[in-house]
Amino acid sequence: MNKTVGILLIIFLLIVACNRSENTEPSTITEISTTSIDTLEKSLIGGNETLSSGVDTDIEPPAPAEVTPVVLPPLDIPPAVIADLISVSQDDDVMTTVEAVRELAPSVVHISTDTAVISLYNQIVPQTGVGSGIILDKAGNILTNNHVVEGADFVTVTLNDGRSYPATLVGSDNITDLAVIKISAAKLNPAKFGKSSDLQVGEDVIAVGHALGLKGGPTVSKGVVSALERTIQTDAQKAMVDLIQTDASINPGNSGGPLANSSGEVIGINTAIIDGSNGIGFAINIDDSHVVVDQILAFGNVLRGFLGITPFNVTDSIREQINLPVSDGVIIAGVVSGFPAEESGLQPEDVIVMLNKTSIENSGDLSKFLLNNPPGSEVEVRFYRRGKLKNVELVLADKPD
Repeated sequence: MNKTVGILLIIFLLIVACNRSENTEPSTITEISTTSIDTLEKSLIGGNETLSSGVDTDIEPPAPAEVTPVVLPPLDIPPAVIADLISVSQDDDVMTTVEAVRELAPSVVHISTDTAVISLYNQIVPQTGVGSGIILDKAGNILTNNHVVEGADFVTVTLNDGRSYPATLVGSDNITDLAVIKISAAKLNPAKFGKSSDLQVGEDVIAVGHALGLKGGPTVSKGVVSALERTIQTDAQKAMVDLIQTDASINPGNSGGPLANSSGEVIGINTAIIDGSNGIGFAINIDDSHVVVDQILAFGNVLRGFLGITPFNVTDSIREQINLPVSDGVIIAGVVSGFPAEESGLQPEDVIVMLNKTSIENSGDLSKFLLNNPPGSEVEVRFYRRGKLKNVELVLADKPD
């Protein structure tokens, strides 16, 4: 029995010695679980209970070797490449030119006018004119230019499907060159309207209208918005402001037709071309047109505030003559007796430069201000008189017939 215990003791010591020699090598493990060591000790002691009866059990097992953790150098991993993605618009409303024209064409009408004039020999001579228009609603209201229907004795509207109807004048405004006429017809296709305030220079636009009165349907031309907020002088006392300039071809007969965006929405009313220019045309922006149309449909005319003056734009020669310290403004060429300008003390040769907080650079700015400020509106007028800046307050009146 003692021999057996001795042999087991020798084997145990050899195992311990082997463990020590193995632990002299550097370890690559940073953490060691003590669970396996405890299990080994319990298995040895529990499996040889006879050992405790004849051997000194006070012998302590050797402590486990101290393990030195190895610090690995950081890996040189290149950063991930982030793709430079380009944002692409997914606006489903943007159409091809063919789709936009297909959407818009049923809302564009041909307008023909007949006017009886007296010749040099006192004979009645009929004169005809052509233009275009846009269907506003299913009630038969159609928007066009004032100069298309002004003075006409007979107005005839031909729809895109070939049907023709006589038209009556609902109302017009010669200052903004807009008019509304009306027909009585079924199965009308009102146009869709956008916002001209959303336009950007360089944006694609489409002009649709009955150019030159040619048969076979409307003419389509495409271009871009060449400029915004343009002003053109129509005569010495009138100017049109905030116009859209485009290089889309506009010809006689296009007047009153739509200028549309790529979604087939009307954003302007084609109104003018410049003689001698290379394809430069102008359209009345649709935002201002809404103001005029709404008043015409509600009242039959435009309720524009009235100052009671005859306006005249400042020119370089006039500015030098009256020693005016500014280059823009509206000169009062005359005042109308009994109206706000005279009652407030304004005089001929006064130069209006501001109404309330709105800068007035020409008669077009004056017209737009009065359009948005109906009779009864209180207005502060800032003006120059003999080189000195003055101000006066007044209340706008109704424009006389």
